[in-house]
Amino acid sequence: MPDHELEIATLPATLIRRLHQISVARFATVMSAAGLDLTPVQYTAIAALDARPGIDQATLSGLIGYDRATLGKVVERLEIKQLVQREICPEDRRARRLRLTEQGQSLFAAARPNVEAIQPEILSNLTPEEREALVRLLTKATDVDARGAPYDADRPS
Repeated sequence: MPDHELEIATLPATLIRRLHQISVARFATVMSAAGLDLTPVQYTAIAALDARPGIDQATLSGLIGYDRATLGKVVERLEIKQLVQREICPEDRRARRLRLTEQGQSLFAAARPNVEAIQPEILSNLTPEEREALVRLLTKATDVDARGAPYDADRPS
């Protein structure tokens, strides 16, 4: 086998995809064991809504890094599960404000300790210093706009 075929194992995209698979699998295992019906993106959405109740769907989309169409479907599923309620924004009747229901708040409270507990497990092969460095580098690498350009507060969008 030629050496260049092994290069895919060291490509950032391949490694990031694999780490994502590990993370999602661990999340699913822990949520299932806890009896919680929640996906990683649903958890991220309710966590953001817990921190910023009443934000609109477009703002939530930007906060958690999902396109509006995908997030719309996620919010719809959360609403069907009675975890989130949407209300028309008085300032812009096209926008929808989002809030966690009591059931959504309870689910978030139950899920959060589980999610926090698995974070070190996802990077268990790394030392605490390496984990911190990786998170810092991933934060820097993902701080880009839709075109892949670094965010610049002075640049018009």
